[in-house]
Amino acid sequence: MYKNKILIFCFFLIGVLQAQEKEMSLSMKQAVDYAIKNSYSNKVALNDIETAKQRKWETTTIGLPQISGKVDYKNWLKQQISLLPGEIAGGAPGTFVPVTFGTQQTMDASVTLNQLLFDGSYLVGLQSAKTYLKISEQAKEKTELATREAVINAYGNVLVAQERINILKENKKTVDRQLRGAKEGFKEGLTEEETIEQFEITQGNIISQQRNADRNKVIAYQMLNLSLGNPINTKLNLTDSLDDLVVTNTDLNLLTKTFDLEKHIDLRIAENDRESKRLLMKLEKSKYLPTLSAFVNYGANANSDSFTFTNGDQKWFDYSLLGVSLNVPIFSSFGKKAKVKQATIALESADIRLAEIKQKLSLQAEQAQSNYELSIANYETAKKNLALATRIERKQKIKFDEGVTTSIDLLATRNQLYSQQNNYLQSILNIISNKAKLENALNISIK
Repeated sequence: MYKNKILIFCFFLIGVLQAQEKEMSLSMKQAVDYAIKNSYSNKVALNDIETAKQRKWETTTIGLPQISGKVDYKNWLKQQISLLPGEIAGGAPGTFVPVTFGTQQTMDASVTLNQLLFDGSYLVGLQSAKTYLKISEQAKEKTELATREAVINAYGNVLVAQERINILKENKKTVDRQLRGAKEGFKEGLTEEETIEQFEITQGNIISQQRNADRNKVIAYQMLNLSLGNPINTKLNLTDSLDDLVVTNTDLNLLTKTFDLEKHIDLRIAENDRESKRLLMKLEKSKYLPTLSAFVNYGANANSDSFTFTNGDQKWFDYSLLGVSLNVPIFSSFGKKAKVKQATIALESADIRLAEIKQKLSLQAEQAQSNYELSIANYETAKKNLALATRIERKQKIKFDEGVTTSIDLLATRNQLYSQQNNYLQSILNIISNKAKLENALNISIK
């Protein structure tokens, strides 16, 4: 019995420890760093880079020596008959003698070395493979920036969802207390029934908002886990507060930071895309050039009427061959010309897109700075309005308790307070979100 209790306690302790291990405590910076290593998108981006490296090597090997081995075994189930003039065997002229040549079974084993000497498309292919690798690496950098923005927004949404729940709880406590007071006043004939009904409507609205806030909180945690690359129900403990995020995400220096277009990842991606189109045009032109290759072959064959090829006394006859092949394209019914023209048009389109992206990125940076500056100003306004609405509601409550004002006036000021509370929370989210967008627009590298 005592041993059983010990076993039960051990299993319980292990379960507790496992449950503790599953919970993660993260600041926003830690969340971003974690997501850069573990998010689903970044893992795929790393795989794409590895694929590009392997493709680059695959292309390189085309120009390296290629060695292949070959073994041919033939068994004539019924050998071919050849006809010889009859007079060779003493027969009459005009007659033929059927004979068979060679043995019933043959085996041939050979090794061939092939080497590409010149191929214009191969040289272009090597350049294209390097460009493809660079595209994959740039895509990884772009993915990291997108991941950072997604995690920052998701982290802020979780904190705002929790703060909204806290505010609603406090609002409900206030309404519950006043509803009880109204009911007691109605019993004593001091309050009208309409006052009770108005408080009940407000209470019902808050309860509905609480249910919605609770659901949004669950979804916000799941979205954050998804951004981190975790199972969506992983327990998270966020160590930063909303006040912390307001301080860390209010950086006026970003409003005066110079935009460096040449270093922006989107421009570099567009330039790389343009380079890939240039190489495609070069590849099509290279198909007008001849190709030159060489090979050297060594082998041996054996003949027998029965399968004696594995015997030590089987005779094998060596042979070797050296060859060079030159392939010169002469006329393709203007097919190559059409492909070159298509590639040229694609390159022109890439130049147009490159010019467009330069303008877009500059405009995007200006808009992001403007939006961020506006969000900071709106936050200050929302903070001030919340303080004013809180004081107004408090004064109106005192007047209501003293019978100086009506419940309608009190509920109007309270609705104004609720609206300012939501505006304040949204202003915090806007600062967090717009700062992340501005950092991406300015291509601020992930630290």
